[in-house]
Amino acid sequence: MPLTDIAIRSLKPEARRYSRTDERGLVIEVFPTGGMLWHYRYRVNGKPERVTLGRYPALSLRQARLERDRREALVAQGQSPAEQKRLTRQGLGPEVTVAEFGERFFREIVNRDRKDTTIPRRYFDKSIVPAIGSKPVGDVTTEDVRAIIWRKKDEGFDAAAGVIRGLLKRLFDYAMTAGLTATNPVMALPMRHVHRARSRDRALAPQEIGVFLKAVMASNVRRQFKVALRLILLTLVRKSELMLARWEHVDVEKAEWHIPAENSKTGKPHIVYLSPQALALFAELCSLAGGSELVLPGRGSLTKPFAHNAMNNALKVALRGQDIPAFTIHDLRRTASTLLHEHGWPADVVEKALNHTIGGVRGVYNRAEYAGQRREMLGFWGEYVEGLGEGG
Repeated sequence: MPLTDIAIRSLKPEARRYSRTDERGLVIEVFPTGGMLWHYRYRVNGKPERVTLGRYPALSLRQARLERDRREALVAQGQSPAEQKRLTRQGLGPEVTVAEFGERFFREIVNRDRKDTTIPRRYFDKSIVPAIGSKPVGDVTTEDVRAIIWRKKDEGFDAAAGVIRGLLKRLFDYAMTAGLTATNPVMALPMRHVHRARSRDRALAPQEIGVFLKAVMASNVRRQFKVALRLILLTLVRKSELMLARWEHVDVEKAEWHIPAENSKTGKPHIVYLSPQALALFAELCSLAGGSELVLPGRGSLTKPFAHNAMNNALKVALRGQDIPAFTIHDLRRTASTLLHEHGWPADVVEKALNHTIGGVRGVYNRAEYAGQRREMLGFWGEYVEGLGEGG
């Protein structure tokens, strides 16, 4: 006869586990420890199978019957609920959600394609999962993805909308490969209608560097950002390399900053030779770090760095109202490269200082690190920038 809530609550553990049957294959199993587990028993193509539904009382009798009914419908179609559960656990089942499949997508595609997954992971967690994370992959429509992408565009972040569009396209391309959807809902939204990337060639003129340095120091942005922006210009590093830097990487006595492989875009360790000007900035950052192991600890935590866009926003604030064309933090590296080349420093030395991988045959055979020349060049660059700052 069918089970009741009272009958289930009266079940007592015994020395060996035992089962009680409800209706149409629904069974509750009682363990010697007192725990109870729901199962659904059925046959597919004459073969007996069972699938676990959940624990009692977290899954009530009423909920267990609903779960049984849902799986009973699959059996009626000749499908195995146990097999579907196994596939879903692997991110392959027809009912797998975007959030579940996304974990497989990052594990098998994104993590293998790029070393730093911070940006795509942030967009997936912050923009995609809240909107469609609970939907089965095969149920996502073009309108669903359009809403996510256009929300970013409406906020004024066209480039970010383009990144999200690209991430969604790759995710659903892989979902098609896995047989979870027949079409890619993103294909109805061409990238040219979302964001048209422009090749950048912005390099600041010496006079503009002076204006930039003066504007940053006179602005009301955090002191850490004022120092960090100047330090990026002096050391030629990437923003991410500075934001992830730890004090254990900075050797003041040797005037060296060691960027470990895990923080380097090239995946190889890199040494930055510090000019007196850069050393002075590191000393100031040390006093501002409040004992943190990070060179640039975030606003509310000594153990986490600032948000990815925090320094970008600081630069925008600092340049507001200045008579200087807009530029990005990355343009500071291009500026340094341009001016160092103009002052006659060898291209290979400049490229090594930028932590670029030298391409072609020359890159294959040239293993030189140019340590002495890089130290001399960055010393020159520190004095040159300092002079521009005074002139600005």
